[in-house]
Amino acid sequence: MVNTPLYFITAALYLLLGLRDLVSRQPVPAGTTDGQSSSWRAQGLLFLTLVVHAALLHRVLFASHQMVLSLGNSLSLVGAATVAMYWLASFRCRLGVLQSVLMLIVAGLVLAPLVLPAEKPVEYSHLLTFKIHLVISLMADGLFGVAALHAVLMSVMEQRLHNHDRPFTPLGPLPSLVAMDALLFQMIWVGFLLLTATLISGIFFTEALFDKPLVWNHKVIFSLLSWVVFAGLLTARQLWGIRGRRAARWTLAGFALLLVGYLGSKFVVEILLHRG
Repeated sequence: MVNTPLYFITAALYLLLGLRDLVSRQPVPAGTTDGQSSSWRAQGLLFLTLVVHAALLHRVLFASHQMVLSLGNSLSLVGAATVAMYWLASFRCRLGVLQSVLMLIVAGLVLAPLVLPAEKPVEYSHLLTFKIHLVISLMADGLFGVAALHAVLMSVMEQRLHNHDRPFTPLGPLPSLVAMDALLFQMIWVGFLLLTATLISGIFFTEALFDKPLVWNHKVIFSLLSWVVFAGLLTARQLWGIRGRRAARWTLAGFALLLVGYLGSKFVVEILLHRG
């Protein structure tokens, strides 16, 4: 496959970033101002890794005159979007443990196209409406991906507190549960607005492509179900102050619906049915 060495270089960079905090004997507590120079250095390294990943994606996605958006490429693209959203969020509150987990996951996603090669390009990828829709949807998916990992860490932390354990994980210290809860809902609010914009832009995209305002397929249905889940979560937050593991379960459910709607359909078509 073209650019095979670049796949392993990109994956290795993510792997090194993920292991960086794990092997550190004195990890910097998340959410503090201690070790600012180390934090800025980590953000710089993460940005350079994103640049390398972006270069890889550009070469692979646009290997032909049209975009090749297969399951493997989609996994890598969603991984890059998730890292980008985390990188932006890290300027406000950097969670070292979250970075370690995320980098190790994305290191594997980078190699997905090698296992799941592309077959058929997207015929309508030249349309401006599609490009806008794709960018917004990737931002939403990336932010909800970070929120999902954040929700898992919140559940682990709350469980340890209920068991009267120290509020730490094997990967390092975490901020207070209150701070993590507030950050989670900030990400969900922004992600919800992006998901809403995704659905709206999708209407314009399908109208330009099919001369119909909306095409009811599995992707639209699962995206709408995810929208309903997050709308219900935000409503429950406002009315009843939902938080903790209950909020985490809602977050994971909404994110799972997004993945099933897009990646799940590609898995069925490309892997099970062997269609490009």
